[in-house]
Amino acid sequence: MNKQAVAAKPQIESWDPVWTQVRREAEEVSAAEPALGGFLYASILSHKSFEDAVVHRLAHRLQHAALDPGLIHKTFHEILDQDPSLIEEFRADVMAWIERDPACERIIEPLIYFKGYHALQTHRIGHRLWKAGRKDFALYLQSLVSRVLQVDIHPAARIGRGIMIDHATGIVIGETAVVGDSCSLLHAVTLGGSGNEHGDRHPKLGRGVMVGAGAKILGNINVGDCARIAAGSVVLKDVPARRTVAGVPAREIGDNTCPEPALTMDQFVPGENVHGDDDS
Repeated sequence: MNKQAVAAKPQIESWDPVWTQVRREAEEVSAAEPALGGFLYASILSHKSFEDAVVHRLAHRLQHAALDPGLIHKTFHEILDQDPSLIEEFRADVMAWIERDPACERIIEPLIYFKGYHALQTHRIGHRLWKAGRKDFALYLQSLVSRVLQVDIHPAARIGRGIMIDHATGIVIGETAVVGDSCSLLHAVTLGGSGNEHGDRHPKLGRGVMVGAGAKILGNINVGDCARIAAGSVVLKDVPARRTVAGVPAREIGDNTCPEPALTMDQFVPGENVHGDDDS
């Protein structure tokens, strides 16, 4: 084969199924709702990649009169260029919504509408800023997200990938908290301290933990892999893997009814008196 033939050989372009699907969904919405056409073009169709669209949407939602919105956008892109692993995390989280939230039928929905997704991705960028020594910018982002989205995640908190924060209003995650891969948290969950102590003082969630709405997990305690915290519980001590706890204060009430409650969003708690009251 001569050099001219080699030079003329067409190049195989990379194909991103997630981004292809998002663009298709945006085009369908634009056709069905022409009033949203400009918004969807600016948010999705004018961009070259999924991560570019995520960064644009985050910067747009966090616009603040005291700071040039272009600076937020520029900073977010700098962090993305420095740490391409964010690209995988953006995708893993959006697919968590598709797989676990029965109300979410399209990838476009978390990307442009869901504040839990927006708060989580902003935290991921803020966490990189924190580790790079840019703590004031990270704290500024935390403050913006708390004000705009009602979600308060300290930039030092370590959060794995494939996370879903459903509804998200009232979420609080403290400085030394750890959330393992594939966890699901519902609204009004607190991963907090138990006093004014310093140092390592917040909960550590293993992989695949399901935390129900309004649950409070307090102190430097461990929650094992695939454990389940019932809605409204107050957890003050370690939770073994694959066990369900419920009540105030929470106590073990048995094994999980499914092996991975965070993936199935199984919140069923066996019918027993979890508060320990005596009806006799």
